[in-house]
Amino acid sequence: MTPASVGFQCPACVREGQAGVRRPRRPSALRRASGRFGAVTVSLIGLNVAMFVATAVSAGLVGANPLDNQFSPLFARLAQIPILVELGEDWRLLTAAFLHIGLVHLVLNMLALLVFGSELERQLGRWRYLVVYLVSLLGGAVALQLFGDPGRAVAGASAAIYGLLGGLAVVMIARKQDLRGLLTLLAINVVISFLPGVSLLGHLGGLVAGFAATAVVVLARRRTELQVLGLMLLAAALAVVALTVPTLVVLG
Repeated sequence: MTPASVGFQCPACVREGQAGVRRPRRPSALRRASGRFGAVTVSLIGLNVAMFVATAVSAGLVGANPLDNQFSPLFARLAQIPILVELGEDWRLLTAAFLHIGLVHLVLNMLALLVFGSELERQLGRWRYLVVYLVSLLGGAVALQLFGDPGRAVAGASAAIYGLLGGLAVVMIARKQDLRGLLTLLAINVVISFLPGVSLLGHLGGLVAGFAATAVVVLARRRTELQVLGLMLLAAALAVVALTVPTLVVLG
């Protein structure tokens, strides 16, 4: 017999009773990660990793080292090359932000996205955070279209991540928090942006766009319709500039 809250129960009765009880399922690792770091942040990291794997496989299929994924046909098709965007390959403005040149580039950017993105997602909510991310990467693309080397291929999530830093600055200003730590981090990263092979233009463009997009969200707090309108206008303005202002004319 098995002791129960009242008296005793036979083992068969206990088994029958437990059979009718639905045991709670343990959430999957992905669900736990989404709950801890934010569903949008985890999804963005997953998309970036998937794109890296796709370009690595593409490189291997043409005989290149898979880790040299920048030599793959898929990478060449999706990276931002200003002159090709000007000639009508508009998708490069967005797709380039989900490409990375080598494993180190990917890991560093994804760690930054995990740290800063998860925090901003908690502060803004999912859809607002996602829009800020997309506007930021578009801001970086616009800066490259206007002032970058017309024939140079550029890729990476850095512009969007700088936009997240700009967004965190807006949130901290609105809450009257100490900005010195964040400003020091930004200063260090701007200095790093002057290193060869790093896109200073993309970083600064993303930073400004992320700051502006988050400012729209904060200034129009509790007015969802104004937030949507402001973000749509900002994104539309960036897209129009990127697609209509000739790169070569600006450089000349």
